[in-house]
Amino acid sequence: MDTSEWANTTWRDLAQVRARLDAGADPDARIAGFHRALDMAVDVGTPEVVAELARHVRDVDAELDGRTALWRAVFDDRPDHARALVEAGADPWRPMMAGWSPGRLALAGPRPDLFAPSRAELSAAEAAAAEEAPRLIRALSGVCYDGFSLACVADITADEAARRLGAATIEAPESEGGGVEEGGDLVVAATDVSGGCVIAQPWAFGASTPGVTKALSTGTLCYAMYANPKSGNQGSIARDGVLEGWDLHPGGWAGADDTAEEVLLTYLYHYKAVAFCFAYAGLRPADSRAITGPFDLWLELPQRDYWR
Repeated sequence: MDTSEWANTTWRDLAQVRARLDAGADPDARIAGFHRALDMAVDVGTPEVVAELARHVRDVDAELDGRTALWRAVFDDRPDHARALVEAGADPWRPMMAGWSPGRLALAGPRPDLFAPSRAELSAAEAAAAEEAPRLIRALSGVCYDGFSLACVADITADEAARRLGAATIEAPESEGGGVEEGGDLVVAATDVSGGCVIAQPWAFGASTPGVTKALSTGTLCYAMYANPKSGNQGSIARDGVLEGWDLHPGGWAGADDTAEEVLLTYLYHYKAVAFCFAYAGLRPADSRAITGPFDLWLELPQRDYWR
């Protein structure tokens, strides 16, 4: 709970923020032990409030969790906030976040000219990733429900996925209304896409369990996710049979320890969790069929403990 001098501040109310500063509120104090007032304003305030606070902080480029207020403004696509911070002296080319300065990050987004003239450039691979992102997001725009799971696997086919899982091909679990009904914990669907394949379970977490993803990832990479309707998207990474990451938040917030590629993907697919999973595994689907159907194959997994 915030009991500081900034408690209950309305970050879109310039007059209130000025009154608190005039009354002696410290603009560099950590609110509830975390963000400064400037960070809060960048997240939910107005450009005018950002400009006012930027004039009062000791260092407009002070970092929090490896990034400055300007970096946060670029990541959240708040160009007016970014301009206000630059006018207050923030440096767009200050290195941070695995080499992604605010200015370089902007080059990969919808406003590449935000900090012209540029002092940085993207690599060919980074430019290709930035170009692919809008297309991939559009291709997967038909995915708009919770409760499903998926495993995006690089460089193997749906048939090879079935072999690795020891799964039997079965008929689609049809409901009386002609659609697909819940087929049980051991029933999953498989679909080939450009760059690899996708294992999906439309009704539960089965496609994202460790036993499935580790088996699929032998000699390759698998990014899996369960769209948990209770607690949000839960991601995991398996590489060559080893679970590298668990309880991740695909398309969430870039972490200070993330690699350069992870920072870029999180920026390009912010709040686009399904697209993030496909992009992380290097898959390039033409549409959302691998998640919404019709699927290429229905598979029944053998009985075993898939949580080990």
